[in-house]
Amino acid sequence: MITIISGTNRKSSVSRVVSEFYRELLTQAGEESSILDLQDLPADFVWSALYENTGKNQAFNQMTELIINSGKLVFVVPEYNGSFPGVLKAFIDGIDYPVSFKDKKCALVGLSSGVQGGALALSHLTDILNYLGMHVLPLKVRMPGIEKLLTESRIDDELILELLDMQIKDLVNF
Repeated sequence: MITIISGTNRKSSVSRVVSEFYRELLTQAGEESSILDLQDLPADFVWSALYENTGKNQAFNQMTELIINSGKLVFVVPEYNGSFPGVLKAFIDGIDYPVSFKDKKCALVGLSSGVQGGALALSHLTDILNYLGMHVLPLKVRMPGIEKLLTESRIDDELILELLDMQIKDLVNF
């Protein structure tokens, strides 16, 4: 099973739209997947589920079980202030280390309103995932000017669609 992580807790996020589109592409490729949306995190999880409270927040535990039981992950990551959202880092920090991520395979998709498509965010996240023992696909799809790439919740840019197709094939065979 492949789990797609929508990497922000912002309401009505573009990350969620792209995550749903990515899931459609996985379905077309014959792959089973689910979406873990950080918008669904318990509002108090940084106080009720981390550190000395590990394992005490049932809603957070259910989300982390999805990660633990997934063979592969896809991170759909918006760029916030030259990196990725802090809520994604807090979520990663709350998951049991090292067993939850070690030796798992993942793909990264970066989103930004600017021209770099989340390159810095993906670079920062890659460093963290490598530290955790994950195997990150080299092909990282970056979507610059994301608002212009979406038409009615679908990506219609030929190059981006080709890159997504290549990434999905690589992830399936990874």
